[in-house]
Amino acid sequence: MERNPSQPGNGNIEIKVHPRRTNNVVHPVGPPSQPSTTLLPGTRTSRDYTPFNRWFPWLVPSFVVANIVLFVVTMAVNDCPKNSSSCVARFLGRFSFQTLKENPLLGPSSSTLEKMGALDVFKVVHEHQSWRLISCIWLHAGVFHVLANMLSLVFIGIRLEQEFGFVRIGLLYVIAGFGGSLLSALFIGSGISVGASGALFGLLGAMLSELITNWTIYENKVVALVTLVFIILINLAVGILPHVDNFAHIGGFISGFLLGFVFLTRPQFRWISQRNAPPGHIATSVSKHKTYQYVLWSISFILLVVGFILGMIMLLQGVNLNERCSWCHYLSCVPTSKWSCKSQQVLCEMNQLGNQLNLTCQSNGRSGVYQLQNPSQSDVQQLCVELCD
Repeated sequence: MERNPSQPGNGNIEIKVHPRRTNNVVHPVGPPSQPSTTLLPGTRTSRDYTPFNRWFPWLVPSFVVANIVLFVVTMAVNDCPKNSSSCVARFLGRFSFQTLKENPLLGPSSSTLEKMGALDVFKVVHEHQSWRLISCIWLHAGVFHVLANMLSLVFIGIRLEQEFGFVRIGLLYVIAGFGGSLLSALFIGSGISVGASGALFGLLGAMLSELITNWTIYENKVVALVTLVFIILINLAVGILPHVDNFAHIGGFISGFLLGFVFLTRPQFRWISQRNAPPGHIATSVSKHKTYQYVLWSISFILLVVGFILGMIMLLQGVNLNERCSWCHYLSCVPTSKWSCKSQQVLCEMNQLGNQLNLTCQSNGRSGVYQLQNPSQSDVQQLCVELCD
């Protein structure tokens, strides 16, 4: 999730960096073919053997359309010509973009994203708007952002939906996105957060756990494992750059990795072979799943439930995990001679007389007068961020 470098402090837009998918596809190894002399009407040769159903992918394309439509709606609500003096591509009317200084990804303002449901930790903790942990994964901060994430979703999600169906992949996408938002909120206490990359990293994590739990049915498994791990590490390494929220990536990946053991476990081939055996075949008692699959399913389910419950309790109590982990911030940004990971603090002097609110930014001296009736702390905070930009 990239931060808008032009907005200091609480005005940072968090944009989740999209993961990439490997082209190394592994294929299940089918059971031995039956001799041609024993084939009966209705039985299939090994060449026609398809042990797992192939689903028609419609949910992932629907997610792509929903994300794009929501971005268009967000731009309409933003209405740059009406609310800003300067816009990019002003000929687009209300769909024109904020200036590149304010949003280099060609998108709306941070205040518009907050209005549409971006993750705002203050509102989640103090105004009980926990729904933002889910709504933020459907919003995007710019054209580049939404295109990159949706291309990744098409490449990763469609194959998974074809193999495992829309129910499991839909639940995995949403729950992993929630896990990414939750960990991000626990570490990134200020600014707003939008983007689907936590959910996309969840799909990558599920691909890894699916390969592990269904290890015996794949060929070229070591090559596939090494390639997938390499791609995951490369994408997570991008998160140590400035203006990138790697905690959303890590939270989504961990959630997806555990969910893969819960949702994507395959039956063992001996059990499937017996179900497809010709009439008269003498079957031996075979368990549907291996023992280690049941163990991984149980452990993953318990860790997910406990982790989400503890995370929500800490978040709603206003816990900032950076205060309890002195080195964890390096997981999201590593300072070098080329960049700094520190955010500029935003402070404003405030005077209110009736419905008139006067704000002065202490960093640049700019002042603003606003007509507000009973403004909340988050409203004042957002105005201060925009004034100091």
